[in-house]
Amino acid sequence: MFIGEYNHTIDTKGRLIVPAKFREELGEHFFVTKGFDGCLFAFDRADFEDLQNKIMSLPLSNKLGRELQRFFIGSAEESEFDKQGRILLPAPLREHAGLDKDVALIGVGSRIEIWSKERYEAAEEGLNADEIAIKLEEFGLSL
Repeated sequence: MFIGEYNHTIDTKGRLIVPAKFREELGEHFFVTKGFDGCLFAFDRADFEDLQNKIMSLPLSNKLGRELQRFFIGSAEESEFDKQGRILLPAPLREHAGLDKDVALIGVGSRIEIWSKERYEAAEEGLNADEIAIKLEEFGLSL
């Protein structure tokens, strides 16, 4: 399970250091794809294959299904670490997430979210603990 928040920088070639804790859990080969809210998602092989199977089971005749297939599967890149523990993020993925220098890597259970530090801080500003508690109750969850 991925948990925690780490801040790093991305270099001019699009390489990003991934914390050792995350590297261990991602494994040798993993996948990075577009994510919601203007970030990227990184999944280990098994979780990405589960996501891929679910998305690919949507009927081709369904417009939303085709859009999800393009968004997640079409943009996905299989990745691996170099000797320094870095990954290379392709330009289209960096552009989607607005990554140019400061990056936040957030462990969110089955995935890592890769955010521009600026975007992540803006998203966090909009969070309200009381509103989140109400939403949890609406989902039938209570703490």
